[in-house]
Amino acid sequence: MMKKREKVNLADMPSLELLEKERDRVRHNSRYRKTLRSTVNVLIVVAAVAILAATLWLPVLRIYGTSMTPNLEAGDIVLSMKGSDFKTGDVVAFYYNNKILVKRVIAGPGDWVYIDDDGNVFVNGQELDEPYVQEKALGETDIEYPYQVPEKRWFVMGDHRSVSLDSRTRAIGCIAEEMIVGRLEGRIWPLNKIGKI
Repeated sequence: MMKKREKVNLADMPSLELLEKERDRVRHNSRYRKTLRSTVNVLIVVAAVAILAATLWLPVLRIYGTSMTPNLEAGDIVLSMKGSDFKTGDVVAFYYNNKILVKRVIAGPGDWVYIDDDGNVFVNGQELDEPYVQEKALGETDIEYPYQVPEKRWFVMGDHRSVSLDSRTRAIGCIAEEMIVGRLEGRIWPLNKIGKI
């Protein structure tokens, strides 16, 4: 059985102007969706690159504890830079017992370290100028001085010498290069303390 063709009433058909407006609206929606999709894709790529960079080259760390006070307080957020060329006075982050600790480099591989009873630190016979230390103290130590730093290791200490556990104890000892996360470059939180470390 054949269907009967219905007659098309020209009055029911949209005008050419309405058809052009609809075509323009559909094109606009298509361009909008394409632009939105492209923007979202770019944002995803930028976020992935930022996360990768932060993980591989610029780790962001939060400070816990008081071993670096008053220079770094608990809750501060800092930016570190990967590297292996550290100098006396640099602040580094390193792995220890599944934690990341932050301390200051005192001496490098092969250097001799001596700390007197008043907390004055000598490296290779020269007393260190330590303006970052408010109160010098020998602190907890169970190593004999003078102490020679082993090859490929770094002798580190916290700035709050009386409470810091660091290379002065055998429990932590000198830090191997492969354990170092990076050198702290700047504080990014709190906002009123933003700046270089």
